Amino acid sequence: MGSYLSQLLRELPEVGGDARKVGYYMGIMVSLFCAAEAVTSFPWNRLSDHVGRKPVLLSCLVGSTLSMLLFGLSRSFWALVLSQCLHGAMMGHIGVVKIMTTELTDETNVAQGFSMLPLAQSLGNPLTDSPNPLAPWSVVSCHGREIAGHIFSHPFWADYPYFLPCLVAAMFACLSLVITGLYLEETLNSRSSEKPPHATPNSDIPQEETGDIPDLDMTPPLRSVLTKPVVVSVANYAMFALLGAVVATYIPLVWSTPVECGGLDLSPASIGLWLSVYAGICGFFQFAFFSRFVSRFGLRRVFVFSIVSCAVIYTLFPFENLAAVGGGQNIVVWLLIVLQISSYCVFDMGYSAMNMYVSSAALNTRSLGAVYGLSHVATSVLGTVGPAAAGWLFAFSLTHNVLGGTFAYIVLLGVVCVELGVSTQLPKNTWAHREE
Repeated sequence: MGSYLSQLLRELPEVGGDARKVGYYMGIMVSLFCAAEAVTSFPWNRLSDHVGRKPVLLSCLVGSTLSMLLFGLSRSFWALVLSQCLHGAMMGHIGVVKIMTTELTDETNVAQGFSMLPLAQSLGNPLTDSPNPLAPWSVVSCHGREIAGHIFSHPFWADYPYFLPCLVAAMFACLSLVITGLYLEETLNSRSSEKPPHATPNSDIPQEETGDIPDLDMTPPLRSVLTKPVVVSVANYAMFALLGAVVATYIPLVWSTPVECGGLDLSPASIGLWLSVYAGICGFFQFAFFSRFVSRFGLRRVFVFSIVSCAVIYTLFPFENLAAVGGGQNIVVWLLIVLQISSYCVFDMGYSAMNMYVSSAALNTRSLGAVYGLSHVATSVLGTVGPAAAGWLFAFSLTHNVLGGTFAYIVLLGVVCVELGVSTQLPKNTWAHREE
């Protein structure tokens, strides 16, 4: 959706083709999506502690499929928002997948396990973002009837030009639903140990920070879950996810904005190409190097590297525009985009690092749903405010020419500094391995 969302919003009657307003509307849409996710994440994850991981995963996949179809049939801004809110409400499956990854791994292979999640995502994103002719949903970038001829000549495709990519995405969701229902095994009661996830026999988590470890067969009360490791991990995860949500909002927003308005004026096809390159490289990069980096540098250093790379991403936006103003879409612009994409790949390692911190902070597998639920509520709450505020900052900076239109980036660099300070509370490695 990132490759054509800016174009879709510009074509809405509420926007009226004004590129400067897209930031406002995109920020509102992303924020309300995160708000719906914030309200429902904890109930979904907590429910998985009681009824199992698989039923929750299947339910969320059904809802996600429906929301994708509704998005493609939406013709007004608020219809798009409603479909996105439904999608956000069904995002509980993300936490459940991470929980199952934790339950299927141990301290010897947890880094490899979490590095496979972005690899799986990278296998799908190049197909959905790529503008090549083999991807049938790419015709939407130029409106299907102009490219596909008689295949999409029915008036329906002209009235709903963005339904095709949503339909293809829904088909993949249905395929995931079938595979999950037939082949995925329940993991909730797969462990017999009462130790925290990924704890070693010599793990020395202080009693005052963890409390009494509840029996594995009993879901611990919420109060016992709120230990210091959980609070610190959730706070860092929320701040990091805020940075990531803003990056995910700004890349298609800035790249699609006209050069005279502070962007690069890239076409949806070009944006899709670059996003597919990023997705393809990022997954394999993490799979190949994340566990090695953790073994060599330590988990906290890898996380700090990820935060610093976010500062690089923000800093490159005004330089890209400056290069485009001087010579259009030239080799300098492409080199800066390559550097930005490379920094984005490094940044994404922070998600795997935070998943390891969050999973190791849980008391036992019966509390994983609550811990991941809390983390997703926190990330969604900040994600609700962050993209809307960031979109407003971007539009405000351009409309009033504050600091030459760079005011938004300066504010975001300040947020990066705050996250660097919060990260100092994390142990050098996972909570189960920290040294006192």
